[in-house]
Amino acid sequence: MNVTITPSAEKFMRRMVRFNGGGEGAGLRLLVSAGGCSGLSSEFTVEAAPLPGDSVVDVNGLKVFLPAESRLLLDGVTIDFSDSAMNSGLSFFDPKATSCACSSSSSGPGLATIDMSKLGHKH
Repeated sequence: MNVTITPSAEKFMRRMVRFNGGGEGAGLRLLVSAGGCSGLSSEFTVEAAPLPGDSVVDVNGLKVFLPAESRLLLDGVTIDFSDSAMNSGLSFFDPKATSCACSSSSSGPGLATIDMSKLGHKH
């Protein structure tokens, strides 16, 4: 699996794990499914350990837990994070995506921004 996590996305994920009190072995479980502008939608939880079937991706010591479906969908994808007055959240850029059906998308084909209000997270 080839997924790129930008430094800003890594920083966001680290904050989520730290602020949710996950403990030393905790990580961010990222569940990605088909849907959304680029063909991807997501939600995350902070977990003390990976769930059965999850793979652990180590990003400079940050543990990202990925279920099988997420691993398949994230192959070749770049995960970024942006925080501006207009938009705040994780973005998934899939260079394999050829079009975007969102009428309000100004970011171009293959780019989906996941608004923070749409991310599921538990405390």
